[in-house]
Amino acid sequence: MALAYAAMTATNIVPEKDMLVALGIMTVFAYLLEEIGKNIPVLKDLGGKVLVVTFLPAFLVYKHWLPESTVKVVSDFMDNNNFLMFFITLLVVGSIASMNRHTLVKATSRIIVILILCDVIGSLVGTGVGMLLGLSAWNTYFFIVAPIMAGGVGEGAMPLSIGYAAVMSGIEQNDIFGRILPCVMLGSLVAVLLSGMLRKIGEKYPQLNGHGNLIDGDDEHLDNLKGAAKPISVEKTLLAGVVAITIYFAAVYVEHLLKTTLGFSIPSPVILLVSLMGAKMLGFIPKEIEEGGNSLYGFTVRGITPPLLFGVGVAKTDWLELIEVFKSPATILTIILTVIAIVATAFIAAKILKMYPIDTAIAVSCCSGQGGTGALAILAAGDRMELMPFAQVAVRLGGAMTVTFAIFLMGLLS
Repeated sequence: MALAYAAMTATNIVPEKDMLVALGIMTVFAYLLEEIGKNIPVLKDLGGKVLVVTFLPAFLVYKHWLPESTVKVVSDFMDNNNFLMFFITLLVVGSIASMNRHTLVKATSRIIVILILCDVIGSLVGTGVGMLLGLSAWNTYFFIVAPIMAGGVGEGAMPLSIGYAAVMSGIEQNDIFGRILPCVMLGSLVAVLLSGMLRKIGEKYPQLNGHGNLIDGDDEHLDNLKGAAKPISVEKTLLAGVVAITIYFAAVYVEHLLKTTLGFSIPSPVILLVSLMGAKMLGFIPKEIEEGGNSLYGFTVRGITPPLLFGVGVAKTDWLELIEVFKSPATILTIILTVIAIVATAFIAAKILKMYPIDTAIAVSCCSGQGGTGALAILAAGDRMELMPFAQVAVRLGGAMTVTFAIFLMGLLS
């Protein structure tokens, strides 16, 4: 495949807007870069393959070292086909459908408590560190700490900047967005590194490691979230895939209906997540779909994750914006310690709530990532893709809480 790609590129015959070509290019680069990342000393133990597959392409695009035809076909595919949402839908449906219902109920309720604690402690620690380093409390919280915990770019930084612009007269929304975006990106990078470190800690201390299970089930006899190993049924896997697409259709329709009739909208990913979790908690998911969900999850993780990470690096990660924040050492340290505070809070709270600290901390740290793309990289670095439903809870719910509170507080103090 690499030789065929090289031949097409050298003769300048790479077709534009061709899904197979885009997927082929993403596959070639993703697995080659994964091999590089897995063999870099030290970095390989900190989620190196994820960092290389995601961030090296962004650097190569910035330096114009990737062929223009490659960048164009991959960017067009990522920008015009919502491939990330396709991935998240299959992964969330597959993992939720195949997990234990009682585990889902208990884990979700405890995750919400931990998210609230992380928001409070992360805000206090981050703002305190910024003030100690000479930054004002106003700038530290509203323009560094809150954006980190806002749940990403589209779901967090964008509504946050719109809300700030409405409160602060004379400042354009685009200026605010450009100011907070680098903090979001560096926060996500720190979370990826911490996720890789947590994975290594879990290997060294097995008692802290749930291997993808959030609830300590020693005395509750709960099944592992990964589901039992069963023979793969192509028919049941396809059925689970059809269910995933159907639920997404319904979510898009409900989002439009709310916007046109009530004047507000709930993002379709949130509707999909809540409706599916509700159906699972109430026992409405048939056995056939549960079994198909397990193999659908496995296919999505093993077959789609690496190419998607490369696509995110090429089309969704701006290298200049990422390095912009490195101009201020005080800002860098504030971001790093804010994310560490979030992870440490989740780790300690999980232990108290009889959850696995490693897995809980990895899932909750996704609230400081770049939304769906950040959650993907964080979970991949920690080898915990089965926790995507809880990562989405952290991103969507945790981010919404932060955005709402930050805008309210700014309005109160202005």
